[in-house]
Amino acid sequence: MLKNILLSFIPLFVAVDAVGILPIFVSLTEKFPAQKRRRIILQSLITATCLAVGFIFLGKAVFKLLNITMGDFMVAGGVVLFCIAIIDIIIPGKRRRIPDSELAAVPLGTPLIVGPAVLTVSLISLEAYGLLATLISILSNIILAGFILLLSNILMKILGIAGSRALSKVTSLLLAAIAIMLIRKGIMFIMGTE
Repeated sequence: MLKNILLSFIPLFVAVDAVGILPIFVSLTEKFPAQKRRRIILQSLITATCLAVGFIFLGKAVFKLLNITMGDFMVAGGVVLFCIAIIDIIIPGKRRRIPDSELAAVPLGTPLIVGPAVLTVSLISLEAYGLLATLISILSNIILAGFILLLSNILMKILGIAGSRALSKVTSLLLAAIAIMLIRKGIMFIMGTE
């Protein structure tokens, strides 16, 4: 069980990319007092958790309704993950003005903490490692992202903007590798060789 949790945790950790979110979070909340920042973090974690857990329980039903196989989803998810990783490596996200009332849900809760990458990896993890391991991995990654965001000022001083961007690029490269692996496994699943 512990092995399954760990195997599920690692790709989700890469997909969440909490360290890569740091510069965006700091730039979006730099003018807020500490109490408001904590409230925004809490709301974003609640949004992310509801979305991820809801998707785990409803995702397969949607697949059945649309006649999508796990192999189809692995290939499509791998392509999407690869595109996200490449875009993040080549064109880092642009800053934009977002109303304070929406900031916690969008863009922090989704798509930054739980976006297409996390949803794709969580459904594949569910198939490979089971419900309990996937739920534990998702919840622990979301909680870890919350702690990282709570410590954002300290971590940004340690890493600096350049350091956090460099670390984000490395995690994006890992995400691209995971995407290729998903495409390969999806094709093998469709061909019946896995």
